[in-house]
Amino acid sequence: MDSSEFRECAKATVDLLINYIDNIRDRNVLPSVEPGYLMKMLPENAPEEPEDWKTLLKDFNEVVMPGMTNWQSPYFHAYFPTGSSYASIIGNLLSDGLGIVGFTWMASPACTELEVVTMNWLGKLLGLPEEFLNCSAGPGGGVIQGSASEATLVALLAAKDKKIRKLKELDPELDECITKTKFVAYTSEQCNSSVEKAGVLGSMKMRLLKSDQNGRLRGETLKQAFEEDEAQGLIPCYVVANLGTTGICSFDPLSELGPICQNKNVWLHVDAAYAGAAFICPEYRYLMKGIEYVDSFDVNAHKWLLVNFDCSAMWVKDGYDLINAFDVQRIYLDDVNATVKIPDYRHWQMPLGRRFRSLKLWSVLKMYGASGLRNFIREQISLAQYFAKLAQSDNRFIVEPEPSMGLVCFRLEKGDKITKQLLKNLTDKKQVFMVACTYRGRYVIRFVVCSQYTTKDDVEISWNVIKNEANQLYQKEINAKPQSISTLEHLETLTICEKSK
Repeated sequence: MDSSEFRECAKATVDLLINYIDNIRDRNVLPSVEPGYLMKMLPENAPEEPEDWKTLLKDFNEVVMPGMTNWQSPYFHAYFPTGSSYASIIGNLLSDGLGIVGFTWMASPACTELEVVTMNWLGKLLGLPEEFLNCSAGPGGGVIQGSASEATLVALLAAKDKKIRKLKELDPELDECITKTKFVAYTSEQCNSSVEKAGVLGSMKMRLLKSDQNGRLRGETLKQAFEEDEAQGLIPCYVVANLGTTGICSFDPLSELGPICQNKNVWLHVDAAYAGAAFICPEYRYLMKGIEYVDSFDVNAHKWLLVNFDCSAMWVKDGYDLINAFDVQRIYLDDVNATVKIPDYRHWQMPLGRRFRSLKLWSVLKMYGASGLRNFIREQISLAQYFAKLAQSDNRFIVEPEPSMGLVCFRLEKGDKITKQLLKNLTDKKQVFMVACTYRGRYVIRFVVCSQYTTKDDVEISWNVIKNEANQLYQKEINAKPQSISTLEHLETLTICEKSK
C-alpha cells in the first residue's frame, strides 16, 4: 500500500471506532462464540503478499468483532471499569504516531518530563502528601507502571532490597541468600490475585491474613502475624494494604496498619487500583486516613479515570529505593542530569523500554479538567446507589454489604444455589455481564457501574433483565412442586367439608 492508501485506511478506522462507540448499546455485552472459533476462521500462515486495507477492515468486522466482549457496553457490570475516552484515544494516537521509546531522559526529554508533570498533577488531585510528589523537597515522586500488578511487584522487590541493605548495615557479614528466604509479605485474604502473585514472582512468602467481618485487615491481626513470624526466626518485610478490595470494595485502615509497619521498618504499599480514583473527590479522602505512613501508593488511571489501558500511577516516598534496587548500568545508557528530580525512569520499573504513556494521561486531564473527572466519579457512584435502591425495593433480593463506590453486591434471599443459577442464566443470555464473589460465606453477585456511557435508563434496563430472570427462576420453583400444591388444596377442601357437617 502507498501512503495515500494508509491515510485512507486510518480515516476509515477512526470512523469504524466512532461507529462502534455510538452504537454499542445495540450489541450484546458478551459474544456468542466457542473457544477456538477465530483460529478456525483464519489461515494457518501469514499472507505472502500485501492485502488491501479494505480486506483488513472487512476481516476485522467479520472475524474479530464477533469474538469481542464489549467492555465499554453500558451493560458491562463485571470486574471493574476499564477506562476509555476520546481524549485518551487522542493521547494514544499521538504516542503511537511519535513511536519513541523513553527509557532515559536523552531518549526523549519530553517523555520523561511530561510524566513528572502529570504525576504531580494527579497526585495533587488525589490529595497525596507532598512528600510523594516530585515537586517536593524530598526524594519522592511518581511513575507510570503498566498495571497495579507491576506496581505491587516493583514495590515488593524494592522493599526486599531495602531490607537487605538495612540488615547489612547492622551485620556486614550477613548472608544475603539465606536471609532473603526468611522475608515475609502480608496482605488480607481479600486482596487481588495479583498481590499474591507478586509474592510468587518475587520469591517471598505471602501470608493472606483474615480480614474482619467487613473485609478489612485490622492492625491487631497484622501485629499478631508479625509476632508469630518473628518468634520463628522469620523477618516481616512487606505489607500490601487494600483501599477498595476486588470482591466487595472494602478499605483497610491505614491508620492502624501504618504505625505497626513503621515500628518494624516494614514497607507499606497501598493497592488502590480501582477505588483510589475516588480520592480526587475530597469527600472520600477520609478513606485513606494514615496515608502518611505509606511507602508506596498505586491507582490505575486506566480503571476509573477515563484513561485507556495501560496507565497505572505509582508514587513512592523515596525514589532512591527504586533506583538502588533496579540500577544496572551500561555505557550506552549514560544519561544527562539523571536524578530523582529528572528521573531515569528505567530504574523505576522492570522493563528497560517504555511508551509515552503520559500523553494520554495529559490529554485526559486537559480535556476533562479536575471538575469533569470529579463529576464523572460522582455520577458513577450515584448510578450504583440507584441500582441498590431498585434491588432493595424487591424483597427477593438482599443487598449486602453496603454499596461501596460504584459496586453493589446482591443475592437472592432463597440462598446460594438459586443465586448461582441466576448469574449463570444471565451470563448465558449475554445481555448483561456480572461476576460473583463471597461475603461472610455467602455467594453474592457483583454489579459494577463500569462504562462511562451508562445512564440511569441503562441501569433500569439491566435491573429489569435481572429481575425478569429472577421471576422465571421463582416460577420454575413453583412449577416444580405441583404435588405439594395439589395436596394443600385437597386438605383445604377436606377442612371445609368437615366444617359444613
